[in-house]
Amino acid sequence: MTALAQHRIATTGQLRRMLRPDGTRQLISRALNKLCSDRFVDYTVLPGSDRSPTHAWYLASDGARLTRDLPILRGRPPYPITSTTAASLKTAHTLTVVRAHLAFAADARRLGHEHGPWDWTPEVSHSIGEGERVMADAVMYYTAVDGEERRKLRAFIEVDRTTMSSERLAVKLIEYARLFRYEAQPVGRRRQASAGPSWLRWYPVFPRVLFVLTGASHNRLENRISDLQSMVAQHPLVAGLAREVPLGAAVLEDLEEQGPSQAVWIPLAGGKPRPWTDL
Repeated sequence: MTALAQHRIATTGQLRRMLRPDGTRQLISRALNKLCSDRFVDYTVLPGSDRSPTHAWYLASDGARLTRDLPILRGRPPYPITSTTAASLKTAHTLTVVRAHLAFAADARRLGHEHGPWDWTPEVSHSIGEGERVMADAVMYYTAVDGEERRKLRAFIEVDRTTMSSERLAVKLIEYARLFRYEAQPVGRRRQASAGPSWLRWYPVFPRVLFVLTGASHNRLENRISDLQSMVAQHPLVAGLAREVPLGAAVLEDLEEQGPSQAVWIPLAGGKPRPWTDL
């Protein structure tokens, strides 16, 4: 239930890989069926899975109420889904975001790094001024371990299913550049000496920005990555962000097949593909 509160929606198979990667599907199914009969969780059936139905699970209102005060979810706004219709509107994108998380989690287990279900927070928004906000599909926390050395890394994750125009996707870079520069001013007070950009309230360093693309041919996805690179090259605010913050893009299927730690990430500021930690 805590995993569903954190990740919003997940299939039975995704929950198994997230919580019990060495366990059986039946173990997770039994728990979900019991929670469903107690009306703490509910599900929607994914389209095209009639012969062997795939259930996408989410918290019902009683489950959302039960989990909202858990310490691990402190500061995480509850998001009860009130019907299967409401669930179906979010399912495709949310499940794709979970796929991206599972690719990083599997890679971390293989490498002996630290990245689990609670190190991936979907739907994180920050003010960028003028009443506007930037909404990241997820914020990832990841600890790379090399002997005694521990590198704590963070990333804003943007998942693109090719459902919006390439230009609209590239505009997300402008929003992150605005967040990088944004300094909130106290209401009703004269301008004081700046305490620094607002993002320092949440992050010791600005998270890198990673775009994960899917939903089209490899050639079309490469064109969308090229458009992201053009935004970096042509927009002065984004170019300034790129000088300070690592920016990269990769194809989701490459992450799942090869692993995020492989040289599958295209640096948006230019250069050869590399691991995301080396952007």
